[in-house]
Amino acid sequence: MSKASKKLQSIRGMNDLLPSDSPAWQYLESTVADVLQSYGYQEIRFPIVESTELFKRSIGEVTDIVEKEMYTFDDRNGESITLRPEGTASCVRACEQHGLLYNQTQRLWYQGPMFRYERPQKGRLRQFHQFGIETYGMNGPDIDVEMLLITARLWRELGISDAVTLQLNTLGTSEERTVYRTALVAYLTERKDQLDEDSQRRLGSNPLRILDSKDQNTQALLNDAPTLHDYLGEETRAHFDGVKALLDAAGIGYEINPRLVRGLDYYCKTVFEWVTDKLGAQGTVCAGGRYDGLVEQLGGKPTPAVGFAMGIERLVLLLQELEVIPAGLNQSVDLYVVGMGAVEVPALQLAERIRTELPHLRVMSHCGGGKFKKQMKKADDSGADIAIIIGEDEAAAGQATLKYLREDREQQTMTVEEVLLALQN
Repeated sequence: MSKASKKLQSIRGMNDLLPSDSPAWQYLESTVADVLQSYGYQEIRFPIVESTELFKRSIGEVTDIVEKEMYTFDDRNGESITLRPEGTASCVRACEQHGLLYNQTQRLWYQGPMFRYERPQKGRLRQFHQFGIETYGMNGPDIDVEMLLITARLWRELGISDAVTLQLNTLGTSEERTVYRTALVAYLTERKDQLDEDSQRRLGSNPLRILDSKDQNTQALLNDAPTLHDYLGEETRAHFDGVKALLDAAGIGYEINPRLVRGLDYYCKTVFEWVTDKLGAQGTVCAGGRYDGLVEQLGGKPTPAVGFAMGIERLVLLLQELEVIPAGLNQSVDLYVVGMGAVEVPALQLAERIRTELPHLRVMSHCGGGKFKKQMKKADDSGADIAIIIGEDEAAAGQATLKYLREDREQQTMTVEEVLLALQN
């Protein structure tokens, strides 16, 4: 088969979103936006392509993302640019560039595609979509807890509260982690031959990620390893105690997971994940935490920050698995206008008038002509509840016929004014 005749396909791991799928996404997107706006958060948007240096400096050069997963290439000027693998670094860059951080507080959110070169599987794609929520300028445990209140409220709105569990941990400060890292590496180095292959590789580059290993033998080995909590200072402990106390007061349940770490170097103090057992291996639907050092790391003034990200694909899968997506979302049309004969003008005028005077109704006009039976088949296939039929006699008399497609009711012929009144009720 020649190249010209070869059927073109989407790139592996970068999926199309079809019209039958989009209502569930729109439902989730609108619900998230409503919840965030109710807390006073503002939307920010930034490019999907950034300087590669941004992600090397923020995520860390010895992380899996930078080493193996980023889509990086040189542009025509020879500058290295990268499709964003996550949103936090871009958000910090945008805020710092436009002067939104110094001596200010910000509550921001965004959504859009991220890109990582991974083995595609259910709930994990190479182009995936996230909501990101980021806050700046607030260093108390109260803003950490606000993050968790937002997510808990969202789960209630979506009807999935019983299917997700909050896991909580603290990673301490970078200084505390440095001391702990030395102790952990010393312990694991003596037992290196018992570690899984990934953990052996991470021992020299990112040893804290070993705590998150999925290998059972490695996890058993960690049972006797030093714990980070033994290396935390008074300030870190007080902050974490404050988070737990506020969560208790708000009635938000949680589990302390001392092995919970994040895959990005910039996290500190509070970290959390909302996990589910309804999606198999891809059980994390929301994750985040504090990243107080990142703004300074990227050239700004020291700025406390905390945020989280939610995977849209995984949340949609969870909504589908739990069957909590409201019925009727796939119905895209309420009314279908059918014309018989030379009635294009009155049919068009009536459809437009309905859209103007009754904007809550979704109106589709038949286009392309055809016999009445074919037009009615199209009306039925559209999912509309009512067909509005205009023939030449009706057009001459300023009338239209309402035919009910989903109810056992007699069709009615009436004036245009009566049609508008009937549709209002």
